[in-house]
Amino acid sequence: MKKFTEYKQLNLNAVADNVANFWKANQTFKKSVETREGKPEYVFYEGPPSANGMPGIHHVMARALKDIFCRYQTQNGKQVFRKAGWDTHGLPVELGVEKELGITKEDIGKKITVEEYNQACRNAVMRYTDVWNDLTEKIGYWVDLDNPYITYEPKYMETVWWLLKQLYNKDLLYKGYTIQPYSPKAGTGLSSHELNQPGTYRDVSDTTVVAQFKVKNLSEKLSQQLTTNNQQPIHILAWTTTPWTLPSNTALAVGRDIEYVLVKTFNQYTFEPINIILARPLLEKQFGKKYLNITYDTILNDIFSKSDSLENFQNLVNEQIDYLTLRLNDPNIDFDVVKKRIEFLGRERNNIPYQILAEFIGEDLAGTTYEQLVPWFLPAENPEKAFRVIIGDFVTTEDGTGIVHIAPTFGADDNRVAQENGIPPMLVKDENDNLVPLVDLTGRFLKGENVPELFSGKYIKNEYYDEGTAPEKSWDVELAILLKTENKAFKVEKYVHSYPHCWRTDKPVLYYPLDSWFVKMTSVRNRLVELNETINWKPKSTGEGRFANWLENVNDWNLSRSRYWGIPLPIWRSEDLKEQKVIGSVEELVNEIQKSIDAGFMTENPFKDFEIGNMSAENYAKIDLHKNIVDAITLVSDSGKPLKRESDLIDVWFDSGSMPYAQLHYPFENKEMIDSGKAFPADFIAEGVDQTRGWFYTLHAIGTTVFDSIAYKNVVSNGLVLDKNGQKMSKRLGNAIDPFETLQKYGPDATRWYMISNANPWENLKFDLEGIDEVRRKFFGTLYNTYSFFSLYANVDGFRFAEPAVQNRPEIDRWILSELNLLVKDVTEFYEDYEPTKVARAINNFVNDNLSNWYVRLCRRRFWKGDYSEDKISAYQTLYTCLETVAKISAPIAPFFMDQLYQDLNAVTRKDAAESVHLTDFPKVNESLIDQNLVEKTHLAQTITSMVFSLRKKENVKVRQPLQKVMIPVLDKKTEEQILAVSELIKQEVNVKELQLINAEEASHLIVKQIKPNFKSLGQRLGKDMKTVAGEITNMTSEQISTIEKEGKMTIAGYEIGLEDVEISTKDIPGWTVASEGKTTVALDLTITDELKSEGIAREFINRVQNLRKEKDFDLTDRISIILEESGPYKQELINNERYICEEVLSDKIDFVNSLPISEEIEIDEVKFKVNVTKI
Repeated sequence: MKKFTEYKQLNLNAVADNVANFWKANQTFKKSVETREGKPEYVFYEGPPSANGMPGIHHVMARALKDIFCRYQTQNGKQVFRKAGWDTHGLPVELGVEKELGITKEDIGKKITVEEYNQACRNAVMRYTDVWNDLTEKIGYWVDLDNPYITYEPKYMETVWWLLKQLYNKDLLYKGYTIQPYSPKAGTGLSSHELNQPGTYRDVSDTTVVAQFKVKNLSEKLSQQLTTNNQQPIHILAWTTTPWTLPSNTALAVGRDIEYVLVKTFNQYTFEPINIILARPLLEKQFGKKYLNITYDTILNDIFSKSDSLENFQNLVNEQIDYLTLRLNDPNIDFDVVKKRIEFLGRERNNIPYQILAEFIGEDLAGTTYEQLVPWFLPAENPEKAFRVIIGDFVTTEDGTGIVHIAPTFGADDNRVAQENGIPPMLVKDENDNLVPLVDLTGRFLKGENVPELFSGKYIKNEYYDEGTAPEKSWDVELAILLKTENKAFKVEKYVHSYPHCWRTDKPVLYYPLDSWFVKMTSVRNRLVELNETINWKPKSTGEGRFANWLENVNDWNLSRSRYWGIPLPIWRSEDLKEQKVIGSVEELVNEIQKSIDAGFMTENPFKDFEIGNMSAENYAKIDLHKNIVDAITLVSDSGKPLKRESDLIDVWFDSGSMPYAQLHYPFENKEMIDSGKAFPADFIAEGVDQTRGWFYTLHAIGTTVFDSIAYKNVVSNGLVLDKNGQKMSKRLGNAIDPFETLQKYGPDATRWYMISNANPWENLKFDLEGIDEVRRKFFGTLYNTYSFFSLYANVDGFRFAEPAVQNRPEIDRWILSELNLLVKDVTEFYEDYEPTKVARAINNFVNDNLSNWYVRLCRRRFWKGDYSEDKISAYQTLYTCLETVAKISAPIAPFFMDQLYQDLNAVTRKDAAESVHLTDFPKVNESLIDQNLVEKTHLAQTITSMVFSLRKKENVKVRQPLQKVMIPVLDKKTEEQILAVSELIKQEVNVKELQLINAEEASHLIVKQIKPNFKSLGQRLGKDMKTVAGEITNMTSEQISTIEKEGKMTIAGYEIGLEDVEISTKDIPGWTVASEGKTTVALDLTITDELKSEGIAREFINRVQNLRKEKDFDLTDRISIILEESGPYKQELINNERYICEEVLSDKIDFVNSLPISEEIEIDEVKFKVNVTKI
């Protein structure tokens, strides 16, 4: 007869290994898909990782989360295809290869061919595939690793080309010359969503300059208005946080209606007198503590007008102080007034004076021309139109001077306003007569005959230098020094501000004029927003906030990447840019190449061996669509002109956003899968929160623009996995957790359960290894012990679940089955709502609080005492049902342990035909088995029991020591009936002889309650009335306290006050101890009589004997003899309770002898004595 497997100890790693081997041997994953053939599909998309790097502990979290819902939906009767994938293109791969080869982007095509470079990338990208696959299997993440989609394969790339052609056909693709974020260290432009990845904007401390632009000619209006007494030149102040852009300045922008002032002062570095223009609201900000406003001081104004230098002004002020000091003895003056004037001048004499000479608005200033600040280059085109003051709609007075320095080549707003006003950009001709900015694509400033050697050919940011080679002073600092010496800098200081960095190189980006291909995302903005509103986001705040805001402010998508390893743009253009062709398939390309051959532009078709229409892997293995191949292809235009391919690659985010279609080689294969909705849109996706500006966005963007559809229905946005102190993990900080070491030590089930149950997936998880160990002990240890208890007694009694289900079950069985079905109901709802944390916590509570701590503990006797009766059979059937159901509903989260538990149960009973829990159907709730009243009264019993145990602990009274009475006030008839129904259970549980119920009136004379306001709850709601209400709450009578307890709320000073708004406590009664929790109060009689004391000793003695039975490895049914010494303690207590003791420990009697040569030592109440326990 087959028995339930019994284990000596819990070993989660052994369980995982055993189950993993079972899955492999029986192809369980494959069966989980095949057995659901013909059932509704559940569509899941796997966001592809890049296998050129090692996985981290956060990948365990991410993959466990994705696995949970796929497993649940499989059990729920759905067919779930789960295709693995590899993201093989992009900057991480290229930068890693360049570092490994010791080259830079500029070396590609020179030191190494593009073909050799791409082959190196192809080799590197799959380097850690085995490691990723190993992690995937170790954590039990079921995805098809044998047939993954790989983004560098021709079929995948062909679908990407097809999608791009659809955008072109819809007039959503265009080429534009615009200012774009550019990463010099990566050598490519970046899209706006890349620039908005978490952590890309960082606070940096930069050298900033308030530059002095010398006016050449004032506008006609200002020239009539402004006159200066000393005829000093006028300078316009403009502030910049990027001094390296100043040589590229070609205009200054002012706000049309902003108030400006002309101010006379001295330069703080050269001390020369100057007249300057800036916005009035920023006057105080630019003129700080070291300046003195003398506009309304006539004497100082007179001194100022006579001063040709700051030193001269200060000398004249000192003479004024000396003069006033001599006059202090003059009886005709006001002594106090003169003294205060002397003190004022003495305090301020070293400060720099400034005087407001005139006021006007920005519109008056427009048209003013000025001298070039850094005259190293002139614009190659229309230089005469440069260096003018123009109106800018983006100018504010929040910071700076209210005047913006315009460098059209390095700012999008700058470029726009310059074009609107006919201002040329600072573009100069290189040796090939190409127009280029003053900073090249590597971040170096151009060389030129007028450029000082200190700046020529140098990186404009120290971060661009190789480690250890950067100069002590940055380019910006050196320029600031130069401007100060030339009287062109009004102020130089460090300034902390937020600046964008490349998400892959961690280096600052530049804004650069680039010729790029764009997708017109702005033209579908409203549709993006509309479709997003139909998606179920977890958390909702991400979809409605972060993601929705991004969509509402969406920019056109820059697709162009100036790199080598990626999917090439399938666009061929004529030299005059008037004709172009966009290729959407290999077939189309092959046909176009033949046209080119016929036209004489090509001599041979590189794809001549490719068989059109043959979708086999062998046929597609004959071609390669990467840059080194397609760049050599020349096509022919409709008018007969040669067409060359646009040299850029496609943004790698477009690769990953294409995966729903490209993984199926749509529309060339599996067309019906997408068109019929079998594989699109996804029912569920999940990735990190950073993907709201990455994969989540590109999926949504392509789905909207090409298919006018959402790409996914439900999305979970994962939070970060931090260390236990809330710090981001990193190797540098030494707080990174190795996923393989963690899985090896704790096993995948405990790791998964901990990560899912500890925090909602979208919240940041503070990862603590001790937490995993706690889960292993408290949850899996409890469940293991419960199964071990069941298997031990079931094997003794030969239980096989062969009998028909018991119909008239005892109340406790009906209660646990009610709880079980309520649990199934809850977890089904939680799974359906993508709330895995709620699932794990609900199951955990059921297993620990209801199944183990209540049901099994209270039913122990039913299993090990008595005949194999209907009552015992009911107990076995009930516990089996609970264990089996817990295994099924927990399997998505803990796939290994729960499969082992299921198999251990089912191997004996064969109640389910499925060989694995992952091939079973998810349990359905049986409403007829839910007895709500039974559940409520049992919960009441649990609450009362817990409160009494707390009182015992508080008073240091052991649980085995019987007490005489527990007293409970009842507020209503229903509660009274429910407590009476479980009174025997409560008395047994808390070890008391009597349970007395008293009504509210009786309770008011015996139990004194106190009440006080819950300030945390009431504070925000009551405001100024808090004091009044708090006073009334504090002064409530016992009758009022009783009323609020009974009703749950009452009105006080016009406000409705609930139980959550107050804190009710009880005072102890002499000889009793009292506790309250919500509406429930218990009073425990602490009086211990001799008789109670004696029974307590007997119970402690039983416990020690039972422990000895276990230590001696006696069988459950073995009878024993007990021998004690006559002189030992507690003889009378044991004799008084001998019958009770013998029944409990399976002994016939207790013998007493004079001496015990062979014995064990036991201890009760710190008294040690000898006992001999032997098997009869």
